[in-house]
Amino acid sequence: MTDPVTTHFSDRHIGPSTADIDDMLSTLGVTSLDALMAQVIPDTILDQAPLDVPEAASEEDALAELRALSRENVLKTSLIGQGYYGCHTPQVILRNVLENPGWYTSYTPYQPEISQGRLEVLFNFQTLVSELTGLPIANASLLDEATAAAEAMAMCHRALRGKRSRCVVDADTHPQTLDILRTRAEPIGITLDVVDLRQTAPVWDDVFAVLVQTPGTSGELFDCSDLSAAAHDAGALVICATDLLALSLLRSPADMGADVAIGSAQRFGVPLGFGGPHAAFMATQDKYKRSMPGRLIGQSIDANGKSAYRLALQTREQHIRREKATSNICTAQALLAVMATLYACYHGPQGLRAIARRVHSTTATLAEHLRALGFDVTTQRFFDTVQLRVPGAAQSVADAAEAAGYNLRRVDADTLGMSLDETTTQDDLAALLSAIAACLDVSSPDALPSATAVTLDPALCRDDQPLSQTCFHAYQSETEMMRYLRRLADKDLALDRSMIPLGSCTMKLNAAAEMAPVSWPEFTDMHPFVPAEQSRGYRRMITQVERMLSACTGYDAVSLQPNAGSQGEYAGLLAIKRYHEARGQGHRNVCLIPGSAHGTNPAS
Repeated sequence: MTDPVTTHFSDRHIGPSTADIDDMLSTLGVTSLDALMAQVIPDTILDQAPLDVPEAASEEDALAELRALSRENVLKTSLIGQGYYGCHTPQVILRNVLENPGWYTSYTPYQPEISQGRLEVLFNFQTLVSELTGLPIANASLLDEATAAAEAMAMCHRALRGKRSRCVVDADTHPQTLDILRTRAEPIGITLDVVDLRQTAPVWDDVFAVLVQTPGTSGELFDCSDLSAAAHDAGALVICATDLLALSLLRSPADMGADVAIGSAQRFGVPLGFGGPHAAFMATQDKYKRSMPGRLIGQSIDANGKSAYRLALQTREQHIRREKATSNICTAQALLAVMATLYACYHGPQGLRAIARRVHSTTATLAEHLRALGFDVTTQRFFDTVQLRVPGAAQSVADAAEAAGYNLRRVDADTLGMSLDETTTQDDLAALLSAIAACLDVSSPDALPSATAVTLDPALCRDDQPLSQTCFHAYQSETEMMRYLRRLADKDLALDRSMIPLGSCTMKLNAAAEMAPVSWPEFTDMHPFVPAEQSRGYRRMITQVERMLSACTGYDAVSLQPNAGSQGEYAGLLAIKRYHEARGQGHRNVCLIPGSAHGTNPAS
């Protein structure tokens, strides 16, 4: 007789052997796990009914199932934009960070003695954001650009002590950001006014903040200097939603008078991933630092006189201030912030500027050839995005581009958007122009487009040289970066070294078999706004997870929309609020929370 082969995922993943389990049960004085459960869980809540979920699969079977789901996704080159862009993840970062358990299994750095590696990189993330935005203080990442905008709105509201209730928002803001702002504004009594700030001056009565996006969702660049001056004269603060790659060439938000800058760091080497996860950022003036959401990393001196890093100001802010906390944001996509920072370190300021110039040059080439073919390119001053007016033909042109392998943004029945990135090639431009010309029965370009020189308005270009710090200049060979990453990892404690004896919702090992598909192109290279028929694999997988979680929780439906536990709490509270309002009991405004609850609960 041969020994049985271990095939169940749980046998490999959970760890304790049968002998280990028997030894622990003996120590506890029980004969089985079922007997232990009977003692620990009250009869009134112990559910012994079998779960309505699929039979357990081996690692190999699970990977085969995921591979089959991945093949249902249809990959095309995305030119949709809206805050999500193609990028190249340097292999040295992919292999040594994203796929390295020394980085993806480490715990939130509340204990700085075992977290110096991550704290150093997150400190550099803050430096990166501060340098490019021109603002003196930045936090150690947020969840995504849209929630960062909502957090900035709330922060400005707090900064003026809630004495005003109107927030003016640029109409050229990404639609998903507008949606989140509307969701977040109503419960805290904020009125949102969406205004075309490029054409219309706001009415400043009762306005506490104005949010402008540049580059806008249309691609249009906007010098908000005059708007900032007017806002400050009216006693309001200015939030600028922006793009870090563009800021390697363009004037900083601070230079244009903004008090707060927010955005996403996704295009700094983090794959699209059907919308996430990606790290967002926020930077602001020093006087608002105690109102900032999320975490701040500080540099200090340890007991031996050496430089050291630690969480500053808000180490466990939600646990200390509870319902008076400034935000419910907690860990906030630290791994992705690490990747974005290392991307900037690997390329350095000159490399980032070169990438930005190439992206802009390619976009200018596209715009020039579209105009030469007689098309109406409506975006005048742009970095990487242009909009094309094709009266009544947007859908047919988008379909033609899709057939050629490209997804365009359908703005409305007459307008298309095209956003280029560091992955766009001259061959892409030629194929795209040919598809558009053929669809509209226009003569195709005679030759492949040649690169156009950078055409940015000098008045919009920055005249300083950010990112002079050593970390952005010392690791631009693979050898130096690899050794730097090893030195950083050696300063941290993660699950690849030992168990971490902390009870937390985040301390679960993601097995290698679970992590491997995260790097598969069919999952990483999909834009969140692709046509539904291109994302069947993703949607089928999401539906399966929702059904299994519904079976486990006993609920009729589950939403996977919140991208953190804190956001799930908040979404749940809003759903409960809406439920009471629908039943005519909107006056209910008391929420009971146990004193032992996680700090994000009262913060939410």
